[in-house]
Amino acid sequence: MGAVEVVVLGELDEDGPQMSLVDDDQVIKALTADRANERLGDGIRARGPFGRVNFEAMEKELRLGTEQRQVVDLTAEAERFAAEAGGDGLLNVFVPHATAGLALMETGSGSEADLVDALSRLLPRGDRYRHRHGSPGHGADHLLPVLLSPSVSIPLRDGKLRLGRWQSIVVVDMNQDNPRRTVLLTLLRSG
Repeated sequence: MGAVEVVVLGELDEDGPQMSLVDDDQVIKALTADRANERLGDGIRARGPFGRVNFEAMEKELRLGTEQRQVVDLTAEAERFAAEAGGDGLLNVFVPHATAGLALMETGSGSEADLVDALSRLLPRGDRYRHRHGSPGHGADHLLPVLLSPSVSIPLRDGKLRLGRWQSIVVVDMNQDNPRRTVLLTLLRSG
């Protein structure tokens, strides 16, 4: 990956940069490594000038097994990655699977088992699902990412994740058919 430069043109006031969504006839300019004057989203534009901000993108891929545990703590690995990168930015954690999700939660206090129990009640196994390939009740696995997002973003300051005191980053995987998971850590660091 490489550096990304974003420039937004618009107005400044005495309190500093102000960002606002504007009508379709307003202009946005976004300069990235490979595109210029790109429109962000359908019908959404922004205005600034807020100056220039350079971002450097770094990525790490984790591979993990969930055959022993349905809730796997990724916090230590994410903290190591953030510390190695240093600086300020944003860490995105993404699990590219249709049957797994991520959560920020307290760990080590029995909450992991409570979460698995709660999800088992919300998404019981059995033949009630229209999605029928795989083991019985596999349709429930495909509903998990509707309840637990496949991505979370955490701010980074001075190479440290800005998690709350009791927050940990966990992968949640109730799927018995596929116990091998990939997790992508992508860090955007201001430069």
